[in-house]
Amino acid sequence: MTNDTLTSSESQIPKHIAIIMDGNGRWAEQRFLPRALGHQAGVKAVRKIVEHCAKQQVQVLTLFAFSSENWRRPKEEVSLLMGLFLATLQNEINILDKNNIRLRFIGDRSAFSQPLQDKMTEGERQTQSNTALTIVIAVNYGGHWDIAQAMQTILTKIQSGELVNPIIDDRLIAAHLSTHDLPEPDLFIRTGGEQRISNFLLWQLAYTELYFTPTLWPDFDAKALDDAITSFKGRQRRFGHTGEQIKNNSVKL
Repeated sequence: MTNDTLTSSESQIPKHIAIIMDGNGRWAEQRFLPRALGHQAGVKAVRKIVEHCAKQQVQVLTLFAFSSENWRRPKEEVSLLMGLFLATLQNEINILDKNNIRLRFIGDRSAFSQPLQDKMTEGERQTQSNTALTIVIAVNYGGHWDIAQAMQTILTKIQSGELVNPIIDDRLIAAHLSTHDLPEPDLFIRTGGEQRISNFLLWQLAYTELYFTPTLWPDFDAKALDDAITSFKGRQRRFGHTGEQIKNNSVKL
C-alpha cells in the first residue's frame, strides 16, 4: 500500500478487478432457452469484458468460473460446463497469446479430467511471458480452500526445516495464497442481483470496494463495466485511516 492508494479513487482505474459472473442460467430461463445457451452467452460476455479491461489498462482480471460448491449442481449441467470450459480454452488460448494476455488458474485442479488439466497447464505456459493483462480464472476454487492450503504449505515448510520458528502473521499467510504474486483486488463486481461474496477470495477482499448489479452476466458489457469503475472512482479508500487524514494527505507510508 502506497501513499497514492490512500487518496480518493477518483480518476484511478482499478489495477485488479475480481468478478463473480452470476446469472447465466436465469438469463436463459427468462428467454425460455436451455441453460446451456445461457452459459454459452456468458462466454461471449467474458470476451467483451476481457477486451475492455485490456483497453482500460487494467492489470489483473480475476473471474470466478467454477466454485468448489458448484459440484453440487445437476450432473448434466456440470458435465456441460466442463465441456464448455475445455472447448473455450482450445479456442481462446492462441487469441489471448496474440493479444499479449497472460492466463492463470487458481483452485484445486485435481478434480478435473486430465485433458482439461493439461489444457490449463498449456495455456499458462504459452502465455506466461505476456504483459498486457493477466486473466486469473478461479476453478474449483473456494476462499476457505485457499487459506487452508496456505496454512498446509506453511506447516509442510516448518516440518521440512525450510521455515524455522516463523512468525505466523498476515504477511506469511498472504505469501502462500494462490494469488501471492498479484495485487489484491481493488474492485469486486457481482452480477445477477445477489449481494454476497460466496466464498470467493475471502482473504484478498478485505479492503476491496464491493459493487453489486442486477444485470445478468450475459448482459454485462463494456458500459456496465464502466458504470462499476465510475462507482469505484467516486469512493474514498481509507484502509483504516480517517477521512480527514486522507483529505489532508497526512498519511505517510
